[in-house]
Amino acid sequence: MSVLVKKAAQGDAAVVAEFVCALLQELSGSESIDRSAVFATAKLLMMREQITAFVATQDGTPVGVITLHECAAIYAGGVFGEISELYVTPACRSQGVAAALLAPAHDEGVAQGWERLEVGAPTQPQWHRTLAFYEAQGFVETGPRLRRLI
Repeated sequence: MSVLVKKAAQGDAAVVAEFVCALLQELSGSESIDRSAVFATAKLLMMREQITAFVATQDGTPVGVITLHECAAIYAGGVFGEISELYVTPACRSQGVAAALLAPAHDEGVAQGWERLEVGAPTQPQWHRTLAFYEAQGFVETGPRLRRLI
């Protein structure tokens, strides 16, 4: 099966939101994801062009998504891109879908003038395959990421 990847439009917000919900459920093990809030956030961020999303399909069926946003830091030499979410349906993993989603993310970075693309990998060793995938795609581990809610 061939994978087609297209830049998501505002009308694709529901598809993007569904994949983000699936990602959140898988990472947290929780069933209590507020789908309506995730949809509203996806729609708003896409409308404001604060994120860029690409959707992968196989035979017309959505099978994966990647979302990106722009960041800035002195250590990075200015603006750079960050992968916010990357999700592929379990049945389509290890079939090149995630790599196919990274290709337009790279191209978007070039178009935006970013000199780097960063991603936060999930906890190790539980998600070791995710880390191995990113490393195989040329990413270099630079340490854990922390957060503080405000």
